[in-house]
Amino acid sequence: MKNLTKSNHGQPMSYSGDSINQNDDHYLSVDNVSIGFDEREILSNISFQLQRGDIGCLLGPSGCGKTTLLRSIAGFESVDDGMIQLNAKALSHQGYILPAEQRNIGMVFQDYALFSHLNVIDNIAFGLHRFSKTQALTRANDLIARIGLVGKEHKMPHELSGGEQQRVALARALAPEPQLLLLDEPFSNLDVELRETLSRDVRDIIKQSNTTALMVTHDQHEAFAMADSIGVIQSGRLAQWGSAYTIYHEPVNAFVADFVGQGVFLEGQMRSASEVNTTLGCFEREIASAEQDSLVTGDKVKVLIRPDDIIHDDDSELTARVITRDFRGAEFLYTLALANGEELLVMVPSHHNHAINEQIGIRLEIDHVVVFK
Repeated sequence: MKNLTKSNHGQPMSYSGDSINQNDDHYLSVDNVSIGFDEREILSNISFQLQRGDIGCLLGPSGCGKTTLLRSIAGFESVDDGMIQLNAKALSHQGYILPAEQRNIGMVFQDYALFSHLNVIDNIAFGLHRFSKTQALTRANDLIARIGLVGKEHKMPHELSGGEQQRVALARALAPEPQLLLLDEPFSNLDVELRETLSRDVRDIIKQSNTTALMVTHDQHEAFAMADSIGVIQSGRLAQWGSAYTIYHEPVNAFVADFVGQGVFLEGQMRSASEVNTTLGCFEREIASAEQDSLVTGDKVKVLIRPDDIIHDDDSELTARVITRDFRGAEFLYTLALANGEELLVMVPSHHNHAINEQIGIRLEIDHVVVFK
């Protein structure tokens, strides 16, 4: 591992005291953080900022390093290079780590980690040592009302559903009014329908409390439902940080495009620096990264086509053959084959019930043409 902590410009940084000057808008700042274990680099040069009151999300596949980064922010792991700051105070840098118990950071774990011998109200009030007993009970009851569990104050954890246990875990983490709330795969133990409902509810609760939060997940739907800003982690590096809209419509590389949302890649060739030619026609492209900016006339490329770029239209002269269909209640997700064998995805209202091998009409409605080498 490297022994020299560096800035974003690759120059050595010197740390004096517990804080350095930074943009006041950057409430949580992760600057060029690298972490390794047993001579193996887990995270490399991770940098992002989170504004006060915002919810961020680290999104990526299992083993990409996102949980290690969350643990380093919590104070459970040290950093080899770079700096982590919260509210302009250094939490970690090379050779220094502020103990986890001094960070005023709340944590919601994947398995809830509730105290099995304590009821709901006592679980929530457990960490309120700086409050009087009356204040602690008032605070706990306020949070019970906020999470929608009034009447279940004296229930034991085993008497609650998974969603209710997660709400209690969230309330317990929020009770001490932490500077930052961390959530580690908070919905992974719940069924899909409950995940969607609870993620919206949890976001509302966090926003109502004006708490800054950062979660990790491998589920893009959770990330989209919860986060103001999303960072996609690719093999220990931050591939892209931005809004859900930007990451979905303007991915900086093929990994992000493939991991976030559904889509396919068509073969294409650059007709000019700004136009790409495909079997579906010629399109003006968008530039979202240095990789895309370097494309020149004649380059062979992959063109990202999302399901929402294709519209089912029975009157269209352009047709494609249905090769798979996935019924989703209100919609079908069809996989279509073009005449040259390339495939497309299209979402179609479920009253359009087309059979396998049927030719159906489609038209293009592509607002973001994204290409990669």
